[in-house]
Amino acid sequence: MAELKRLSESRDLTRIERIGAHSHIRGLGLDSSLEARDSSEGMVGQLPARKAAGLILQLIRQGKIAGRAVLLAGQPGTGKTALAMGIAKSLGAETPFASVAASELFSLDLSKTEALRQAFRRSIGVRIKEEAEIIEGEVVEISIDRPLSGAGGSAAPSGATAPGKTGRLTLKTTDMETVYELGGKMIEALGKEKVQSGDVIALDKASGKVTKLGRSIGRSRDYDAVGPHTKFVKCPEGELQKRKEVVHCVTLHEIDVINSRTQGFLALFTGDTGEIRAEVREQIDTKVAEWREEGKAEIVPGVLFIDEVHMLDIECFSFLNRALENDMAPILVIATNRGITSIRGTNYRSPHGIPPDFLDRLLIITTQPYTEDDIRKILDIRCDEEDVEMSADAKVLLTKIGVETSLRYAIHLITSAALACQKRKGKVVEMEDISRVYQLFLDVKRSTQYLMEYQSQYMFNEVPGEADGDDTMQS
Repeated sequence: MAELKRLSESRDLTRIERIGAHSHIRGLGLDSSLEARDSSEGMVGQLPARKAAGLILQLIRQGKIAGRAVLLAGQPGTGKTALAMGIAKSLGAETPFASVAASELFSLDLSKTEALRQAFRRSIGVRIKEEAEIIEGEVVEISIDRPLSGAGGSAAPSGATAPGKTGRLTLKTTDMETVYELGGKMIEALGKEKVQSGDVIALDKASGKVTKLGRSIGRSRDYDAVGPHTKFVKCPEGELQKRKEVVHCVTLHEIDVINSRTQGFLALFTGDTGEIRAEVREQIDTKVAEWREEGKAEIVPGVLFIDEVHMLDIECFSFLNRALENDMAPILVIATNRGITSIRGTNYRSPHGIPPDFLDRLLIITTQPYTEDDIRKILDIRCDEEDVEMSADAKVLLTKIGVETSLRYAIHLITSAALACQKRKGKVVEMEDISRVYQLFLDVKRSTQYLMEYQSQYMFNEVPGEADGDDTMQS
């Protein structure tokens, strides 16, 4: 039963891996001289915008200049979020990247400025260095002395360490070999990692953590066949006991939460961070500054991406103005698809709904509408990503639909057409499948046209001159 349960859990995990709107993005698609390739790493077109984003990427990687802000401005469906995702993928796992939508900041639990402050501190990493005593070597032999009480008919429950259990572990390097006495906890740790003779392991003396590095190359011929995940490594050289520099990467927000909640790091998993007092943050900043002076830590300025930034109000923009002047501010990337519109919280109108004093701080990258050739290439990439085989004629028709309606609508039709193809028991999506789903699902233009024709039959019609005659409803 236990094996069946494990199988069902693994199947559930594979189901979770779903295809997202930007799951095909692998990077910005730039060469070594920061020139944008026409189609690379999932990015198509937008060559000037991608080249500009590449320069911003170099700025972020250097990590020397903080408090810079970049605005991605363009019409809907021109790849602004894709650019931000490309920056995030190019940075890698070491550089913090936090992404929020502007409407997320208007929460009942946190004030707007507190939500922004937490987002800022999620985007600033701290690389903490510490030295640890590590024993690293190849396992020659493990012998465990079981107590006499374990020889009887009753066995100890699984997972429990029998009292008095002891053992010996023989480790070797190319230069020496040593026998270590083992206690109950260490025996349990070795059992969890399934350590056996021929494995290369590392033991942390302070915490007792066991890390399995792989199988020794010298023991590679012990078995005729091994699993695909088996990793062969060389036998360590020199002394068994070594001092190694261990690097931990955390964000300032994680340190804030751990030090401000009684349950410590568990609050990170529950999401119940709440308001964090300014005193706690000041103490943490002071401590991090001390570590920097002592060489124990370094600050890694990351990226904070705020989408739909026109949804922020004048108070949030005032906070951002001040926050960007801080020494430990991240690179701020914001995106909007609005033209000249009102600044939220005021009666004033401004480009992109952003106050002029904040606009003056921004490096602005504009995105242009995709050409027909670009749309065709993007649809090819999405067909590969969604594992849909489509004929050339169907792709031509889908590209034409994308030009006349929108790229997003055309992308939505890919999976729908694949399902229509499955229903007629076909293997390749043809033009008839595209036509069928095009008739079933309306785009914005056809939906608006339908509304205009039948608006008198809808409730609360607000189009002037087409009302039923009564401006108000009387009881």
